[in-house]
Amino acid sequence: MCQLLGMNGNTPTDICFSFEGFRTRGGLTDVHKDGWGIAFFEGPGCRVFLDVEPSAHSAVAELVRHYPIHSKNVIAHIRKATQGRIALENTHPFQRELWGRYWLFAHNGNLKEFAPVLDGSFVPVGDTDSELAFCFLLQRLRKEFGDAMPLRQPMFDFLTGITREIAAHGEFNFLLSNGNCLYAHCATKLAYIVRQAPFAVAHLKDQDVSVDFSAVTNPDDRVAVIATLPLTDNEAWTTMEPGTLMVFKEGMPAAEARTA
Repeated sequence: MCQLLGMNGNTPTDICFSFEGFRTRGGLTDVHKDGWGIAFFEGPGCRVFLDVEPSAHSAVAELVRHYPIHSKNVIAHIRKATQGRIALENTHPFQRELWGRYWLFAHNGNLKEFAPVLDGSFVPVGDTDSELAFCFLLQRLRKEFGDAMPLRQPMFDFLTGITREIAAHGEFNFLLSNGNCLYAHCATKLAYIVRQAPFAVAHLKDQDVSVDFSAVTNPDDRVAVIATLPLTDNEAWTTMEPGTLMVFKEGMPAAEARTA
């Protein structure tokens, strides 16, 4: 299966430390070597980096590792293919436009006998169950709410229902963002940590690398990091309950609902 990494903050923040550990799981400390991607929201725009090479050995990953892009919402993915060939078009996160905003989506899992009818408003480019689920999800959002983005609670309630519907077909861990907030669904494995004052030293699990966040942050900074498996070994991560959809806003959990 794949692995997910997300970040949501109350101020634009770089993800270099977390990405340093996460990327090594793509072919070095773990087996997720079938491509990788990371996307950063910057205002209404996005920077998206994708590569079919393992992230642990990718020159593009090296660029991102040394490029401190500041963003309030980030989604990253390392792939171990289950459906769809190893190809750039099958690499997460996927990107589409809805209601005049970009949406990003990355999925970990395997959906079986999932063949929804698409109306042509969102069409997959590749041949993964993940991109198909993303297109179907956006199609249902547009059909439900029309041409205007709904308020956060009605959208969260609807996302809970459509997530439950898709998850009936198999493992459906995902991260989803429109740049305003970050949605995270745990079907089997997902954990998060909220870093805020007083900041401390964090040490990566996958590499002998530490950072003293008190030296690189401001007292009012707050950031939530979400990952398939905890990235550090000296911090208290919260394990999400399987069958839970959460939304993160301004660096902290803002809502939670059961999908199973």
